[in-house]
Amino acid sequence: LYFHTGCHIAVSPDTKYFAVDWLGVEVTRATLGIIGMGSIGYKVAQRARAFNMRILYHNRNRRRKEDEEAVGAHYCAKMEDLLQQSDFVMLVVNLTPETHKLIGKKELGLMKPTATLINISRGAVIDQDALVEALQNKVIRAAALDVTYPEPLPRDHPLLNLSNVIVTPHIGTATVQAIRMMAEEAIANMLAVLNDQPIPSEVFPK
Repeated sequence: LYFHTGCHIAVSPDTKYFAVDWLGVEVTRATLGIIGMGSIGYKVAQRARAFNMRILYHNRNRRRKEDEEAVGAHYCAKMEDLLQQSDFVMLVVNLTPETHKLIGKKELGLMKPTATLINISRGAVIDQDALVEALQNKVIRAAALDVTYPEPLPRDHPLLNLSNVIVTPHIGTATVQAIRMMAEEAIANMLAVLNDQPIPSEVFPK
């Protein structure tokens, strides 16, 4: 969000000087709360560790002690505890009936007024109407959304006109390397089926 706004300031034809009191929020030593500590959530934790962040996580199942210690993560059995303590809350869950609108008015109200909500999972994990209200009323500081519902949002959607939200077009895996790896994995799965071999990344294992 800070980078996004700074870019606009840097290239704007109206910019005559850079304000010295335009300040962002420090990531180092901040608390990151990860909701959904599967393979992707764990990779996020590995990267956050490099920034010396305090890492909290909430998951259906607690990870092994060795996994926790490797990234310095602390388990929150109750999501509410994570929400109350985190400076950044990142959603990395699958969209299921249980996670549909997992973050609503109540959950947003539990977050710090200085907190940022980040969603890289699926748009419907957040109640977007509640999020708009929370951002407008400064219940939370900001939101960064790589996913929304629908995608793309209608051009008159209020999320697109708020100064404390950044929306990207579901580009979390949009690199040449990542797309190539996904294609290669898909081919490996197809070849395994054709050759009656175990499927490397079976979605619904037997």
